[in-house]
Amino acid sequence: MNELSVKHLLGIKYITEADIQLIFKTADHFKEVINRSIKKVPSLRDITISNLFFESSTRTRLSFELAEKRLSADVINFSASASSVNKGETLIDTVNNILSMKVDMVVMRHPNPGAGVFLSKHIKACIINAGDGTHEHPTQALLDCYSIRERLGDVAGKNVVIVGDILHSRVALSNIFALQKLGATVKVCGPKTLLPKYIGNLGVGIETNLRKALQWCDVANMLRVQNERMDISYFPSTREYTQQFGLNKAMLDSLDKEIVVMHPGPINRGVEITSDVADSKQAIILEQVQNGVAIRMAVLYLLASKIERDED
Repeated sequence: MNELSVKHLLGIKYITEADIQLIFKTADHFKEVINRSIKKVPSLRDITISNLFFESSTRTRLSFELAEKRLSADVINFSASASSVNKGETLIDTVNNILSMKVDMVVMRHPNPGAGVFLSKHIKACIINAGDGTHEHPTQALLDCYSIRERLGDVAGKNVVIVGDILHSRVALSNIFALQKLGATVKVCGPKTLLPKYIGNLGVGIETNLRKALQWCDVANMLRVQNERMDISYFPSTREYTQQFGLNKAMLDSLDKEIVVMHPGPINRGVEITSDVADSKQAIILEQVQNGVAIRMAVLYLLASKIERDED
């Protein structure tokens, strides 16, 4: 298979294992490109991409922007906080105004779950979901799985625990879908108040004891506590959360095996993981960042072949 089965990347649940493997194979090529002295290729030279961020983002937006520029695309950056959205303009009006500038692809982050799906039904441009509310964040899951494959050789057969704020995390949901499609066994670990009620229906194990979860896993993906998404208090204090679900070097060293530690960022150092864990050789956090550019280059490149062009 040399092309994706989808025209948009709206979520991991909409793509196949073959799609994921094709993205990884393409990312392998682009990883070589970004490690060269000349890091640019002309692959998307005639493509215009709009980065449409209705929520604040630093790492994801910069990673997409770098990926687009490495592929020689023309890039338009749009920040909702400095736009007509604040004046009441609708999502479709905003996007149609941008499309009138002949944009081929839209990378969108939006606070409402399903915003990308909604948009894909109303406009012709190719849509890439860069995070929709607490729903999905597909490119993060792809880069996480790619990073596991790079470190451990394969994702199939591995035990992966996702620790922390599962309830508010789009990263967790996309990771669960991707890991399962690639043959990994997944558990979630966190306070019961931060585990969604539907989690058992997704075929994942539930563990509320961090030490047991770490003893079981090959990989621990430590999520940030998303205070900005919380309208009530889900645990008594940050200190108590850290005591029960924070990963420190002493705990890591006390395991009878070496596990891989991941974090989607940004890290609250000293809360979900300590600095000596984040900076240890078991952590692949910086590899995740670098792989994010290669994965996003692969997604952009593969979806560009699906663009419907107007006959001028």
